[in-house]
Amino acid sequence: MNRKDILEKIASCLADVLDEDSVTLDEKTTADDVEGWDSISHVKLIIALETALGIRFESNEITAPENVGQMVDLVESKLARA
Repeated sequence: MNRKDILEKIASCLADVLDEDSVTLDEKTTADDVEGWDSISHVKLIIALETALGIRFESNEITAPENVGQMVDLVESKLARA
């Protein structure tokens, strides 16, 4: 899975969590940039990504990414170890 695919998967999972048709993200997007992306929806996003991609996040990794690009990095590293 390349970075573009991971970004699309994050956007798709976030859209599902937020009950939106779609969400447009880029690597610089932060939670503050997306209406409704709060702490609860962030946890739901993490769970959705774990389920969709068959990965597990450590508790310290859940809040570590400061933007979507860092989340892509984290998912990419998890997939590389899977």
